[in-house]
Amino acid sequence: MAALPGKRGRAVGDISIPVIAAGMAVFGCVMIYSASSYVGEVQYGDAFYFVKKQLFGVAGGSAAMLAACFFPYRRLARLKYPLAIAALVLLALVFVPGVGVTNYGATRWIGVGPITIQPSEIAKYAFVLFAAAHFSKNYRAARSIAGVAPVLGLGAAYCVLIILEPNMSITMCVGLLMLVIVFLSGTNVKTFAFMLAPCIIAVPVLIALEPYRLQRLSAFIDPWASPQGEGYQLIQSLYALGNGGLFGVGLFNSTQKYRFLPFAESDFILSVMGEELGFVGLTVFFALCLLLVWRGLAAASKARDAFGYLLAAGITLVYGIQVIVNALVVGGAIPPTGLPLPLISSGNTSLIVTMASMGVLYNVSASR
Repeated sequence: MAALPGKRGRAVGDISIPVIAAGMAVFGCVMIYSASSYVGEVQYGDAFYFVKKQLFGVAGGSAAMLAACFFPYRRLARLKYPLAIAALVLLALVFVPGVGVTNYGATRWIGVGPITIQPSEIAKYAFVLFAAAHFSKNYRAARSIAGVAPVLGLGAAYCVLIILEPNMSITMCVGLLMLVIVFLSGTNVKTFAFMLAPCIIAVPVLIALEPYRLQRLSAFIDPWASPQGEGYQLIQSLYALGNGGLFGVGLFNSTQKYRFLPFAESDFILSVMGEELGFVGLTVFFALCLLLVWRGLAAASKARDAFGYLLAAGITLVYGIQVIVNALVVGGAIPPTGLPLPLISSGNTSLIVTMASMGVLYNVSASR
């Protein structure tokens, strides 16, 4: 849906962006209830335990998205240093005893009373904002190693702190963002090769440094070699997708959610969707994801300035990369890694910042 002309020469943005985002957030609550009702009832005595938490995120995300829709996006460029530094501080606080929260062997959250915050979700968008502001101020910066150095330095700092949590999936997302944003900024072959070479080398090195990553890689190659160990989660995910068939078993009728599939309400919620809605349901869902990415890229291509172009493209990339990686993991196309499905998976930090980013995307589409 293209931007429509508004009053006094002003433009109404692409309304499909916030509408799809809000619709997905609501749909996510339905799927979270379906995927977590049994675990919530057994573990917490409340079938709506996870849904109630998610509804707070929907409310906060809706408010943030609405505010971002009307806040002039060009003013965000002034916040590139404060937000970049704030994200670094939050990532570092994860490792402070008594502040960082550890779950399943990973310390990825900050505990503030009953509230937990995942700084890596904030860092992705802080990086996009910094890179967009940096390259839009000097469009020639992307053509030299010295020009891309500030962006590479910040991205590398984020990646180091995130991989130490450990969180390989978000680290790879930030790495991909660095490459694509610099590419979109008009870099040359020499500078891009300078960036690409260490990234290619880093992936196998990071996998080899941690035994559990090698185990996950082995489970990916042959999950049935360890059906009760590292291969268990992938096998249960494939069972769910296979059980769904063409049209699914029906909403709320998943069997894998009965503690067969770990993290059914978060990282592997797509498996439950596939089981209940089938191939047809997933096709419709991915069509909406593709529509959101298309409208985001359209907003970027029609932006009135370089900052809006890079900001919109970066936000769209964050969303698109996460959807693709999550789908590939759930389908067994790449090794298992913990990465939520944006706007759908349980997790308030991801939901709120993603919805806020969609508000910014709408704002860019309205300023053509």
